[in-house]
Amino acid sequence: MEGIFSYSFPAIRGIQAQREYYVVMCPLKLISRIFLFDEEEIPPEYRAQRLLNKSRVPEISSYILDNPSDYVFSSLTASIDGEMKFKAYAQSENFQNIGTLNINLDARFLINDGQHRRAAIEEALRLNPELGDETISVVFFQDKGLVRSQQMFADLNRHAVNTTSSLGILYDHRDQLANLSKKVINHIPFLERYTDRQKQSLSKLSPKLFSLSNIFQTNSRLLNKKKGEFITEDEEKFVMEFWTNLTEVMLEWNMVQERKISPAEIRMNYISTQGVCLEALGVIGNYLYVHHPENWTSYIKRLRDIDWNRSNRDWLGRAYSSTGRINKNNETIRLTANKIKVKIGLSLTEEDLLFENKKIGD
Repeated sequence: MEGIFSYSFPAIRGIQAQREYYVVMCPLKLISRIFLFDEEEIPPEYRAQRLLNKSRVPEISSYILDNPSDYVFSSLTASIDGEMKFKAYAQSENFQNIGTLNINLDARFLINDGQHRRAAIEEALRLNPELGDETISVVFFQDKGLVRSQQMFADLNRHAVNTTSSLGILYDHRDQLANLSKKVINHIPFLERYTDRQKQSLSKLSPKLFSLSNIFQTNSRLLNKKKGEFITEDEEKFVMEFWTNLTEVMLEWNMVQERKISPAEIRMNYISTQGVCLEALGVIGNYLYVHHPENWTSYIKRLRDIDWNRSNRDWLGRAYSSTGRINKNNETIRLTANKIKVKIGLSLTEEDLLFENKKIGD
């Protein structure tokens, strides 16, 4: 490639499936200039990746801008259609795979994995150009004509396993709602014992009653706040007191603690540990926090008298369907919350009544 203008990257050479590939450090300011991603108008059969979900880009970009000293990105993976040459620093066994990768300026670069990171980096650089000299690792595969790109995308994503919601919350130390949820579990012995911090769904014989994700989502309803929003000291205090009171009044929960019933039995026969019920209780808690700040605990105590058994048809069409299957969505959470309101002596709002008539009828 002598005499030809080229990109030059420090690189490490590797072998996969008898083909060479290269890991390079690429300045962020080059990412948007050299890497292409498929436009929406290209038919799917000719694309090498999923469509760019533009709604994800601002969130990722904000992550970079809000955490300039400790953001972390995994490698991009890209195919190269064009002339490229690797020159080792030395021919000795220890250094023959470390060198410089030169890529013709006319080469085409196509991202196989990481198009959302690429778009977010481009957006972040518009607001903070100083990030341009920082680097991201890129794995390059040579692919003349880009004929292998689709298969590479399929292969890269075939064995990808997303982390569970609970694990994501457990490892998130920036978000206040995540940190509060973990604090609640750590400070309330019952929750500490019976909350699974890793799994999203509990197995049939699990010794746990809740997942960390359950607690997080309930707290989100309790404060009417989403991930990333600010939480005041008063709100944190309320959440701690809410869970403390709740764990004291829920009879079936206490029966588990007293070993009178197993966690598996309560999950099978009662709705009180199901996500739809927990989030409905969060809705109730938020209503009490706003409308009954002085005496909200008196209403929480009335939860003790509610029959949470699945055989109680009060929950039919709310927490579970006619097939007996538990359903959790915004509608069933609201319908379950409405029924709990009535049972503890709270009046339904006009909006609640309209929703009841629309979804349940007379």
